[in-house]
Amino acid sequence: MDRTGLRRRATGVTVALLAIVSIWGILQPESAAGELFWTATETGTIESSLRLAVPIALTAIGGLYAEKSGIINIGLEGLLIISAFVSVLVTDLLGPGQSTGIPPVVTFDLGGSTYTIDPGLQLLIPNIWVGLAGGVVASMLLAFLFGVICIRYQADQIIAGLAVWLIALGLAPFAAKVVYGQPSTAQVGTFDNWTIPVLSEIPVAGEILFDASPMVIIMLVSVPVAWYGLNRTSFGYWVRASGENPKALDTVGVNVDRVRYAAVLISGFFSGIGGTALSLGAVGSFSGAGQTMVDGRGFIAIAAYLFGNYNPFGAFAASYLFSGLQALQIRLQGIAPTEVFLMLPYLVVVIVLVLVGRTRLPEAAGEHYESGED
Repeated sequence: MDRTGLRRRATGVTVALLAIVSIWGILQPESAAGELFWTATETGTIESSLRLAVPIALTAIGGLYAEKSGIINIGLEGLLIISAFVSVLVTDLLGPGQSTGIPPVVTFDLGGSTYTIDPGLQLLIPNIWVGLAGGVVASMLLAFLFGVICIRYQADQIIAGLAVWLIALGLAPFAAKVVYGQPSTAQVGTFDNWTIPVLSEIPVAGEILFDASPMVIIMLVSVPVAWYGLNRTSFGYWVRASGENPKALDTVGVNVDRVRYAAVLISGFFSGIGGTALSLGAVGSFSGAGQTMVDGRGFIAIAAYLFGNYNPFGAFAASYLFSGLQALQIRLQGIAPTEVFLMLPYLVVVIVLVLVGRTRLPEAAGEHYESGED
């Protein structure tokens, strides 16, 4: 049997097994299959899965833009780390902000009178959103540094990406120790949910989509926008051409280096939002212990866009699969061994490789290009 036949058979077997487990779970809700099925379809599980998918999906979108342009950015983990830390630091330095209800924190005497200032009241937006901007800027600056090293100085992209990761892995905890005396930061609060009137009253979908964290909404909007930008705009065409045939792009008068810089900055932009979603979306702080709170999500994002075959929708689906397994692991603690669920994402990797086959990298991915070269 040829490879195509094997994939079809494997697909059929997988779909059949999922159907059997689902039917078994519906008919026997007290069984292990029933516990798994009904837990996986609960509104709370879906909400948790979407929230956990945000840093992976957004980083995957940024990573696929960079790689489609010909720049393999495996430093996404580092971009997540630096943005997660800086977003919390900026929010904390600015003060409580407008919506926390915490008393003003700055006092001073002038002319015999005592004045108090809440720094957040001096801004037009809550400080947590300024923290988001700070995290995005930090991520884009580190991404730009990576781009200069790889594009201007033509360094090996894999080594440069590892360097970005290691720099962030050391820099963020060190900076936290300098400021807070420990590798973790103080609690600064999290984003409030966005509730859309009327739509939030829709059964199931309203609670999941229209009464959610703004980070989840940003992710759901970013996926179709990123797909449209990559497949239906001139810039998206330039990005794809830069990764497939940069000489042809250069021939028609488009600067290949500028396109690649833009794509790398896009990876920094989305990773910055993803890192901020990780620290300020649910936790409200940054933990720099061990591999930091990012804990490999940047590398999972790379796997997600590869499995999605450089399609933002596919990258989101893969990200949701990973986060869904994580959400199930949290909710089914004590019912099944934790190690089983920790193993599942990597088991899925093997299954996807069997069903989908090898992902085709852009022709010029990882290759340097100089304008005018033969």
